[in-house]
Amino acid sequence: MTESTEPSTESSESSSDVPGRLFLIIGRLSRTLRQASAPGPGHGAISAMSTLGACGRMRLGDLAAKEGVAAATMSRIVSALVDSGYVRRESDPADRRAWLVELSADGERLLADVRATRVHELSARIDRLSPEHRSALMAAVPALEALLGDEERSRA
Repeated sequence: MTESTEPSTESSESSSDVPGRLFLIIGRLSRTLRQASAPGPGHGAISAMSTLGACGRMRLGDLAAKEGVAAATMSRIVSALVDSGYVRRESDPADRRAWLVELSADGERLLADVRATRVHELSARIDRLSPEHRSALMAAVPALEALLGDEERSRA
């Protein structure tokens, strides 16, 4: 399937089509950029690491809540990241039943490398657009940012 770089001009296009098209486009673009990264931790692990990078040290349960996954799921993700040396985990001194997690130096480096690779791939794709499309994309960035709440913007 070949994706056109020209905007659609079909008369059936309306503002009600925009959310569905954006959903598909953002999902496909996100998947393409994830695939550009070197093999390593999966999407869920990178997302958890991004949250830790943005928010700092936190309880495992709070990380699970921010990521929208069950605590047991986050526990498995964090265990794999701890085993790989990307995250540190220690018991919470305020509540010994809870765990605190934070990125390690290796985790910070990996996260920076993943971001750099994905940004490079996205930059290359943007460079291949026509000047008109690049201008339209630049003009749309504030609107796309406005779709995110403050918390999501801080994780980006």
